[in-house]
Amino acid sequence: MQISDCRLCLFQQFYLILQCCKWNPLWAPKNVYNFQTMYRTNTCGELRLSDVNKEVTLSGWVQRTRKMGGMTFVDLRDRYGITQLVFNEAADAKLCEQANKLGREFCIQVKGKVSERQSKNEKMPTGDIEILVSRLVILSESLTPPFKIEDETDGGDDLRMKYRYLDLRRPMVRKNLELRHRMTILIRNFLDNEQFIEVETPILIGSTPEGARDFVVPSRMNPGQFYALPQSPQTLKQLLMVSGFDRYFQIAKCFRDEDLRADRQPEFTQIDCEMSFVDQEDVIGLFENLCRHLFKEIRGVELPAKLQQMTWAEAMKRFGSDKPDLRFGMEFVELMDTLKGKADFSVFNEAAYIGGICVPGCANYTRKQLDGLTEFVKRPQVGAKGLVYIKYNEDGSIKSSIDKFYTQEQLLAVKEQMGAKEGDLVLILSGNQPNKTRVQLCALRLEMGERLGLRDKNKFECLWIVDFPLFEWSDEEQRLMATHHPFTMPNPDDIPLLDEHPEKVRAKAYDFVCNGIEVGGGSLRIHDGQLQAKMFEILGFTPEKAMAQFGFLINAFKYGAPPHAGLAFGLDRFVSIMAGLDSIRDCIAFPKNNSGRDVMLDAPNCIDDKQLDELQIKLDLHQ
Repeated sequence: MQISDCRLCLFQQFYLILQCCKWNPLWAPKNVYNFQTMYRTNTCGELRLSDVNKEVTLSGWVQRTRKMGGMTFVDLRDRYGITQLVFNEAADAKLCEQANKLGREFCIQVKGKVSERQSKNEKMPTGDIEILVSRLVILSESLTPPFKIEDETDGGDDLRMKYRYLDLRRPMVRKNLELRHRMTILIRNFLDNEQFIEVETPILIGSTPEGARDFVVPSRMNPGQFYALPQSPQTLKQLLMVSGFDRYFQIAKCFRDEDLRADRQPEFTQIDCEMSFVDQEDVIGLFENLCRHLFKEIRGVELPAKLQQMTWAEAMKRFGSDKPDLRFGMEFVELMDTLKGKADFSVFNEAAYIGGICVPGCANYTRKQLDGLTEFVKRPQVGAKGLVYIKYNEDGSIKSSIDKFYTQEQLLAVKEQMGAKEGDLVLILSGNQPNKTRVQLCALRLEMGERLGLRDKNKFECLWIVDFPLFEWSDEEQRLMATHHPFTMPNPDDIPLLDEHPEKVRAKAYDFVCNGIEVGGGSLRIHDGQLQAKMFEILGFTPEKAMAQFGFLINAFKYGAPPHAGLAFGLDRFVSIMAGLDSIRDCIAFPKNNSGRDVMLDAPNCIDDKQLDELQIKLDLHQ
């Protein structure tokens, strides 16, 4: 039997294993940082000039090959970096011939001597050295990959997701997962030092009303009945508080069957926490310290000693959002007194809200640019009917889309009200529903911030939003719904309003916001059975329905429930902010696309009739 020089036969592999193990089946490496195995003595990212003349063994993937005269150069890549390999035809023609047959992403092992490079590459940590190869072993051949395994790849999103295992070889994506790993370690260590205990809660639970749609799982042993995957471990962590575990956390998988965006996935990960015998400021203070610790360790950024807190009402009034981006100005200015009823302009005269933003230095916007902004606000995603602009030019002149309705003096009054200067552009929206119009103006503000480069991903502005409404009206359900969930504590000052004006009741809830992104949030929980019953009543639950859905929690509260509160950060979002990503997908190992599909695994998919029969499920799909 002939054995190729470029491949290890099974006997050779077995022999090397026995040698490494010293014939001891219980052998294990003593040093976890020691990469000396049968396949490598070093990684592709660690060799330096101090290692010159050292005999080494490396393993990894072929990044690229270059043939230059009688020399062949191969870039070998692993998780830790890239090292240049050199094959010299004059020294070993056969070996050089083997190297010339290597394709991209071949998995290989080489042995050789570390040598100083003549033409150094300062952009590479290993750019001062190269390996003069004496032996080559092809561990596994590779088809030509469908896209370049480089940071600047030629693969589109769908293609990269289909071949995610190749996409994960790209340094950029790998670094995101390494960052995620480091963050979870820091989080666990921080919470451990604060006396939190990590507890795993079940994945298969009962379905819960309120909130997003559940993913359901049929039970074979209980025909016609279903588990649900948890949207969050909310009730379970409250039960842990009743149990006396006064500080709980979990890096928890959560599942929500909702429409997807760049910052949403059907399954995501929460840093889920709950504490007993605490008030709102206790929770905010502790987790503010956690955020401060993460920003310092990961990005070297010092957050202020105390983050600002802004009420929900103030955030909506100033920014039209409960997650305002404070990296730039352009705060809203209400113009009702200045513009309503001051001219024969029905759009403003019939409006319930008129508000504007001042865009500095943009009075030079062309008609085409302004028309583009008008089309932007008219998009269905924004929903405005139109846009009014006023240009306060550098020469002191004023040009506006409402020139024929308002005098120059009236437009100067708007300038004073807006705090505008020569060279500034004022953009105005109006509508019949104040908060709806503010949300539209918020979209315009963020768009202008993006166009002007004011949303710097290396700048971090964090704050807490507090005093959320306890309830919000659902047009779909035609009833009040819990803004967060049914277990949120009402503000004690507003409890008398529960009977007559529940829509005015504020919640003891809080959200952590960074750069216009809701990173996490939580609330004080109701621990009084009577108050919880009142909440269920307002939400339209009969006592029977409440007991059927939440009887386990209601009964638990009868056994000495402590005051408790909690918070959950979205780990995926937090990592994406730290990494400067626009989407959370690139910090998740195997994400879903915008349709909730895993294109690599082709899931969800149909299951066999046999499985359906076992579950006693009959499909009746509406065409």
